[in-house]
Amino acid sequence: MKIYVTQDSLELGKAAGAVAAQIIRQAIVVNGNANIILATGTSQFETLNQLISEKNIDWSKVVMFHLDEYIGLPITHPASFRKYLQERFLSKLPELKKAYLINGETDAKSECTRLGDLITQHPVDVALVGIGENGHLAFNDPPADFETEQPYIIVELDEICRKQQLGEGWFKSFEEVPMLAISMSIKQILKSKHIICSVPDERKALAVKNSLEQQISNLYPASILQRHTDCTFYLDKSSSSLLSANITA
Repeated sequence: MKIYVTQDSLELGKAAGAVAAQIIRQAIVVNGNANIILATGTSQFETLNQLISEKNIDWSKVVMFHLDEYIGLPITHPASFRKYLQERFLSKLPELKKAYLINGETDAKSECTRLGDLITQHPVDVALVGIGENGHLAFNDPPADFETEQPYIIVELDEICRKQQLGEGWFKSFEEVPMLAISMSIKQILKSKHIICSVPDERKALAVKNSLEQQISNLYPASILQRHTDCTFYLDKSSSSLLSANITA
């Protein structure tokens, strides 16, 4: 596990996006294709902007999966992660080979099975992830399931997670935030060859500290990233503000 601290979210995104681009290029050279996982939310704005702007990526050889989606939320809703990815990524890269989006408006169990079958056929080269204010990884809120082998699972969102979605402006009221979602599982995320974890903002500082300095525990879901052989945290001064000096040295 590596930690890269930047001045602000813009610099963070540029650094994380550039590294992700290089991993994708290398995977295409070695394998003839690249399989990627994308996160959504405000923490990924700058990272995705940088990735889209990168040159010399043959996107026609890239397959994309994403981490999570609310159950029952229409794709037209501002908080829909499918809508987010369509607008911020897919519409700018029409040549992308394939995008496997999570449909939260269909039968959730069947959708988990469909996506699970697909991702097992596409070994992931790089996963771009973030962590939540409660330390969640994807929508695996604490106490997260570290044991399930299922690639995609149905999860219940906790109060802190739902308040974060409201606070970021995706919903008009707390009651509007769904209670259930489909999420990529912890074990599936960890199967990615490379993981890039972009975490800007002071409100994530405690979650960052717990993820990097606590013992690995499902009470701090993103702490499991300590176990991955090639994971880099990209932080800014605000999100890294509670870390011990020896961690960032």
